[in-house]
Amino acid sequence: MAEKAIYKQKKEDILDTDLEYLINEEEKLQEKLKDSSHLERFAKDLILFMSLIKDYYQGNYRDIPYKTISAGVVGLLYTLNPIDIIPDFIPFIGHIDDALVLTFCLKLVEKDLQKYQTWKKKQTAIKTATDLKKNK
Repeated sequence: MAEKAIYKQKKEDILDTDLEYLINEEEKLQEKLKDSSHLERFAKDLILFMSLIKDYYQGNYRDIPYKTISAGVVGLLYTLNPIDIIPDFIPFIGHIDDALVLTFCLKLVEKDLQKYQTWKKKQTAIKTATDLKKNK
């Protein structure tokens, strides 16, 4: 039993480290999305996923399976890594492998990402209503 708790804590620590790294690299990811025609179609989903990562990291949203958050993190980490199966510096084809990995990872997290988006919209509506009440 103690071994399971230690293993679970190690997984969470690694995930927290990866989440922190991704949050710090958000600007780099956005630049990469702008610079690659292969990746720009993922921009909306990746921006939403980055929002999910921030909310998860801050403890605001935890209603997501570990496998979902880890699949998205792996996809983003792969995308940010310039040295991968097809290095990003190769013109025209350098981002194709990134697009394939992102397609796969986003497909894995699609339902949970939609669930998060619904939650996020509710939170925004609640905040707006609260702000309106304060201003009256």
